[in-house]
Parts: sequence; structure tokens; C-alpha cells
Amino acid sequence: MSDQLEQAEGADASGRPASSAKSDICQLEASQRDASQAEAARQCILLVTGMLGAGKTTVLRVLEDLGWEIIDNFPVRMLEGLLDTPHDRNGGGDTPLAIGFDSRTRGFDPERVIAQVKALGERRDISVSTLFLDCNSQELERRYNETRRRHALAADAPVATGIRAERDLLAPLRRWADLLIDTSEFTSNDLQRTIRERFADTAPEDTTLTISSFGFSRGMPPLADLVFDMRFLDNPHWDPELRPQTGLDAPVGDHIRKDPAFAEAFERILGLLLLLLPRYKAQGKSYVHVAFGCTGGRHRSVFMAEQMAMALRNAGFSPTLLHRNLGSRAADLLEGGPRREKTA
Repeated sequence: MSDQLEQAEGADASGRPASSAKSDICQLEASQRDASQAEAARQCILLVTGMLGAGKTTVLRVLEDLGWEIIDNFPVRMLEGLLDTPHDRNGGGDTPLAIGFDSRTRGFDPERVIAQVKALGERRDISVSTLFLDCNSQELERRYNETRRRHALAADAPVATGIRAERDLLAPLRRWADLLIDTSEFTSNDLQRTIRERFADTAPEDTTLTISSFGFSRGMPPLADLVFDMRFLDNPHWDPELRPQTGLDAPVGDHIRKDPAFAEAFERILGLLLLLLPRYKAQGKSYVHVAFGCTGGRHRSVFMAEQMAMALRNAGFSPTLLHRNLGSRAADLLEGGPRREKTA
């Protein structure tokens, strides 16, 4: 009986020594653990491409704000060499990397890009995805005409010719991309919000706060959460010396501060925002856009947005400041309202 017990303790069901079976199990567990650690350590690579004018620069800028490393206009044929460069591991995998390229990139070949990325997909240390930004041809043509930029593939031909050539060139890459975003109906703010929501897992936990200025005569901001109308303040536009200046200039700011309603209005709006912003955060609202409007979007709204952003920074917030119509031309027809003659 003693011999049988010793035999049972020294062998598994297959007759192999128990120490050998235990070793196999340990090796399996170690292999699984290594595989799990390798998966967690994979660096996230996002290739950002698409039609010229569809918003690649905006996407890369937002990703950079979310903590990504950014490389734009990168020769994709050099991608493998870039990814073979040693990186400093910080225990939780590398910082995600976004690489922008388009039809202007030297040696651009969609089929070669696809083949190269497929090969990289076999690697266990990286995870590669592709984002393609599309836009309908009519909207792209409008954007080019608005900015007066020449299309890279049009040469001396009309913009529409370059857009058609580019669409044909990029067709394989568009079909193959992991994520497609059509920006035809998007404003820049729409696209920024879409990217933030799509890649929210890399975003800061705090609410993202945007303070902006705009002109009512040029349309309301479509995605503002709170809109404050500054048209009750005295309009610097009707002072000939202040008209060519903006809310960023000290004389315009001095003029607005002299309005009897300014100080009280400013304090009340600031108090409201200091009440609401922490509550928005507590409710899990990721993005809050506070917009200040005046008639043309160049004087009163710009000054109020600047002052409010400064006050909120002093209160511990980190707002992003945008001026939608700051570069617009001053125009009497847009301003309307009573004209004030400067008095001596």
C-alpha cells in the first residue's frame, strides 16, 4: 500500500512524473500571462487620411489635445522604420500615435499603403487602424473657393478636376479604412466634437470647456450649450477710431468697461457659470460650450469672451478660447442699430 501511495503521489494520470506535469502547467500559465501583458502593451497607431479639405488637420489637432503624439505629412513608406524605433515604455503601453498623410505625401500609393499596413497588422507590439475623412465634391469645391487655395492635383485645371482625380486615387484606401467620417455637413466644431466623442477613452476626465465669441448677423453657433447676448452693451463699432479695432485691443475694452451695465452683467454671468460648470461635471457632461454673441462678432463678444475665460482660469478651469468672426470685415449694414457720433 505504501508503494502504491508513493507511486500515486509521484505520477499524474498519464503516468508522467507529477513534477513534469506541474512544470507544463506553469509554462502554460506563464505563456498566457506574457500574451496578456503583450496585448496590454501594444501601441495604438491611427493613420489619418482622406480627401484634401475634409478636415485632417482639425482631427490631428484634437487628438493632440487628447494626449496623442502627432506626425503629419509623414511618408508612409517609412512607417515600419518609425515603428521599429525604440520607445520609452511607461508601464502601461506607449502613448497612442496618430500619423497624418494624404495625396500630397511624397511617393503616395494607396495600394502600397494597404499592403504595408496589413503586414504591420501581424505584429503583436502595435495595433494599427485607419481613419478616412470624406466629403462630397460640391462641399469640397466650396471650401477651396472660399479659401482660394489651389488643389494639389488640379494644376492649372479647375478645382473640380483635381477633386475627381483625388477621389479616384483614394478609392481603394476609402474602401479599406476601418473608420469613415463624412464631414460634408460638419462645421469645424462638429468635427472636433465627433473626434472627442469617438476617442473619449483618451480624453481628460474633466469637462472640456470652450468659450467662444460670434456675430449674430453671421449666424448662431449650432452646438453652443449656453449663449449670452452682448448687444445690450454700447457698440464700439460706431466710434470711427474703434471700428477697425477688435475686442482684443485695449481701447475697445476700455470703451466697453465704461458701459454702466458691463460690470454687473459680467459678475452675474460669471457667478452663473461658476454655479453650473461643477454641476455639469457631476452629471458626466464631457463638453460645455459657452458662446458670447454681439452683432458682428468683433468687439463686445470678443472682449467678454476674453475676460470670462481669464476669470474662469483664475477660478481653476481650463477653457479653450475661440473667436469665430474676429477676422470678419466690419460692415455698417451688418451692425444696424442707432449710430452714435463721437462727442468731444
